[in-house]
Amino acid sequence: MPSPSQNITNVLNAYEDAAKGRKPSMGPSETVSGGDFASLVKDAISEAKKIGEQSEQLTIAGITDSADISQVITAVAEAEVAIQTVVSIRDKIIEAYKDIIRMPM
Repeated sequence: MPSPSQNITNVLNAYEDAAKGRKPSMGPSETVSGGDFASLVKDAISEAKKIGEQSEQLTIAGITDSADISQVITAVAEAEVAIQTVVSIRDKIIEAYKDIIRMPM
């Protein structure tokens, strides 16, 4: 099972491929099964939520001295990257929507 950061990287790579008009590259164990962009975004958001929850739990454990500070820092950094990724995807979706709205009929 890929790690959360690998999933986010896969999402970013798929978005970049789509933006450049290339067919999304899939890993050896992944196949395209009729999924759409909405499910891709939904998966990225749920993964970001999981990363945030793990970060929160490790932060609480760090406060109570039951977790290593390096684990807490790593978890917080992963959560920050996940949030930035989701915000970037959201911004690109809004930008694409605005472009579609401006198209002449």
